[in-house]
Amino acid sequence: MSSASAADDAWFFPAFEPRLVATGPQVWIHTLQGGEGPPLLVLHGHPQTHVIWHRVAGELARHFRVVLCDLRGYGDSSKPPGGADHAPYSRRAMAGDMLAVMRSLGHERFTVLAHDRGARVAHRLAADHPEAVRRMTLLDIAPTLAMYRKTDEAYARAYWHWFFLIQPAPLPERLIQADPGAYVRDLMRSRNGGLEAFDARALEAYARSLAQPGAAHGLCEDYRAAASIDLEHDAADRARGARLGMPLQVLWGEHGVVQRCFRPLDEWREVAVDVRGGSLPCGHYIPEEAPRELLDAALPFLLEQG
Repeated sequence: MSSASAADDAWFFPAFEPRLVATGPQVWIHTLQGGEGPPLLVLHGHPQTHVIWHRVAGELARHFRVVLCDLRGYGDSSKPPGGADHAPYSRRAMAGDMLAVMRSLGHERFTVLAHDRGARVAHRLAADHPEAVRRMTLLDIAPTLAMYRKTDEAYARAYWHWFFLIQPAPLPERLIQADPGAYVRDLMRSRNGGLEAFDARALEAYARSLAQPGAAHGLCEDYRAAASIDLEHDAADRARGARLGMPLQVLWGEHGVVQRCFRPLDEWREVAVDVRGGSLPCGHYIPEEAPRELLDAALPFLLEQG
C-alpha cells in the first residue's frame, strides 16, 4: 500500500482501520473496517476503489460493522495474472475472496451493499454461498447474463467499455496504461452530470490506483471473465432453476443506462424470489452522486431483521 493510498484512507475514512487479508496463494485483499453492529460488506465498481463510499461510510458505520474492500485487480488489493479462461478474475473467484475476508474477520453471515462490478461479485457470492448472505442491496446493474443477451445499439454505444476491455491482451491494457488518469476522467465524465459530482481527491485516487503495475490488466481481466466464464456460471444457474432466496433490493440511477435500456426489477425477478427497489435521482455513480438518497433508500432495508 502506497503512502498516498494510506493518506487517502486516513482522509476519507479517519475512523476506519486498514488491514490486508490473505484469501489465497499470493492474493491479498485491502480492507478498511469501522463502526459497530452487525457486519456489512461493501463493494465498489469500475474504474474505482473503496473510496467511492467516502460520502456514506460514516453513516453506515453508525449502524453496522462496515467492511470496505478493494476487489482483486483494483485499488490496493492483489493483481494476479489472468489465465487463458480468465478464471482468476471470475465472479466466483472474487466472491471467494470476499467470503474469505468476512470469515477471517469472524463474520459467518452478513449483509451486502455493492455497486456496479462489486454488485456482480455480490450476486455470485449470494448464488454460491446463500448461507452467508443475509440480504443485499445492489446498485445500478441488471444481471450480467441479461445485459449481454439483450445488448442492442443503444446499450452498446453507452457501455462501449464492456466491449473494448474484453479485447485480447495486450491491446486495451496498452491503451489504458498510456494515460490511466485520462481513462478514468473520460469514462466518468461521459456519464450523467460529468465530473462535478466527484471529489477531486477521489478522482486522483482512482487514477493513481489504475496507474499501479498490473492494474490495467486486472481491470481488463475482470471484464473478460464477465464475458466468458461468468456467463457460463450464470447460464448454468438459469438452466437448473436456481434463484436467490434472500431479500434483494435493487436501486438504480434514473438518468443512467440501466434505466434506459433495461427493466431492472423484472430482470432481477428472473433470478431472485424477493426483489424490491426503484430508481434514485442520479446517474450511475450513486454513492457519490446521491449519497443522502442512497442512505434513505437502503438503510431501512439493510436494517430489517430476517
